[in-house]
Amino acid sequence: MTKRGLKIATIGGGSSYTPELIEGFIKRYEELPVKDIYLVDIEEGLEKLHIVSAFAQRMVDKCGYDLQIHATLDREEALRDADFVTTQFRVGQLEARIRDERIPLRYNAIGQETTGAGGFANALRTVPVILDICEDMECLCPDAWLINFTNPSGLVTEAVLNHTSIKAIGLCNVPIGMKNDVAEKFDCTADDVYCDFVGINHLLWAQKIYIHGKDTTAEVLHRMAEDDTKEHLANIPDIDFPGYFLEALGLLPISYLKYYYLTDQMLLECITDAKEKGVRGEVVQNVEHELFELYKDVELNVKPPQLAERGGAHYSDAACSLINSIYNNKGDIQTVNVLNHGANLDLPQDAVIERNCVIDAAGAHPIALGHTPLPVRGLLQLVKNYEQLTIKAAMTGDYATALQALTIHPLVPSATAAKSMLDDILMENSNYLPAFRH
Repeated sequence: MTKRGLKIATIGGGSSYTPELIEGFIKRYEELPVKDIYLVDIEEGLEKLHIVSAFAQRMVDKCGYDLQIHATLDREEALRDADFVTTQFRVGQLEARIRDERIPLRYNAIGQETTGAGGFANALRTVPVILDICEDMECLCPDAWLINFTNPSGLVTEAVLNHTSIKAIGLCNVPIGMKNDVAEKFDCTADDVYCDFVGINHLLWAQKIYIHGKDTTAEVLHRMAEDDTKEHLANIPDIDFPGYFLEALGLLPISYLKYYYLTDQMLLECITDAKEKGVRGEVVQNVEHELFELYKDVELNVKPPQLAERGGAHYSDAACSLINSIYNNKGDIQTVNVLNHGANLDLPQDAVIERNCVIDAAGAHPIALGHTPLPVRGLLQLVKNYEQLTIKAAMTGDYATALQALTIHPLVPSATAAKSMLDDILMENSNYLPAFRH
C-alpha cells in the first residue's frame, strides 16, 4: 500500500450510517490521507444515495479537506484500484428485514435481524452477494482490505475468508458499547477500560474486565447486578439480566445474549412491540425517514444526533479506526472478527471468532485465548455449528442443510417450527435466493 491518497469504496453507500463513516475519516484525515470515497448502491437506493452523498460532501467541504465523494451505481468503477472496501448493505432493504422479524413470530419464536430465524434468512440472502462482491474485488482490487459490517457480520466474514482470496476483517459495534457502559458506570473513559472478550459476533462475553490496568471483574459484575445493566443499543429491548444470574455466570454478557438467557421475556417483548409499534425494522423505517429529511437540508453539514437512534452507533467509527491502524501499522488492540487459527481451542481453525486482536499492516492477529470458560462453551459451539451450516446452505441452496442449520439454533423451538419457518423464508425471499429455486 503506497503512501498516496487512499481510495475507499463503500458498498451500501446510500445507508443512513454513511455520515458517521465520513465523520470518522474527517477526524483522522491528518494521519489517514483519504482522497476519494466512492459510495455505491443499487438502483432501488438511488434517491437515498444522492441525498447521502451530497450531505457527505458538505461535511467534507466544511472542514476544507481535499477529499472527493463520488456517488455511483457502477460497482466496478468504485472497486477498481480501491485500497479499502467497506460493506454495509442489506439485501432486500428494510422490507426484507421486516419479513425476517415477522416470520418467526408466527411460530412463537423470536424475530431478530441477526440471530435466530431472522438472522438465518438475512444470511441466506447476504452470503451469495458478498461472495459476488469479492469475486469482483479479486479482479479489480485484489490487494484491498475488505472491512465488513454487513450483518450477520461474523458469519458473512467467515464466508469471505473461507471461500475467497480477499483479506477481510469483520466489525461490530457491541464490544465498543460494552466498554462505554462500563466506563460510564465507573466514571472513567472507555480508553481506561480493557475487556477480555471471548465468543463470536453477537454471542460475546467479557471474561475479564480491567479498569486502569486493575482486574475489576468482580466489582463490575456486582455493580451491574445492583444497577440496571442496559447497554446503549437502541435495537435491543430494555430488559435487564438478573443480578443473581450475572454473579453466578461470572462473565459479563453482551445485550444480544438476552435472547438466549431471557428467551421467554424477550419473546413476549417482541410480540408486544410488534402489535403496538411494529417490529424493529418498521421502527427503523420511521427513524430513517426522519434522518433522510434532515440529510436533505442543504444547510446541514455535521452528523445529526438523531443518527444515534438508528441502533448502530460506533460501527463506522470502528471501521475508520481499523483502517487507520492497518494503514499506519499501529499495533494497537481492537475487537474484531477474524479466523480463529487456534486462538480458541474449542472452535474449528477455520471458524471466525470475535476477539481482541493486535492490528498492524498485516491485518488482525487474535490474542490466544485457550479454552472457552465452561459455562458458555456449549452454547458457543452450538451457535458456531449453526453458522457453518448456514454458510453451506446459502452457497449450495441445499434444503436439507438449511433445515439442519435452522433446527439446531437455540432460538428455534422445534424441527417442525424450523420447517415451517424455512418454507416461509424461502417463499417470501424467492427473488433473493436463486440457489434454492430448484
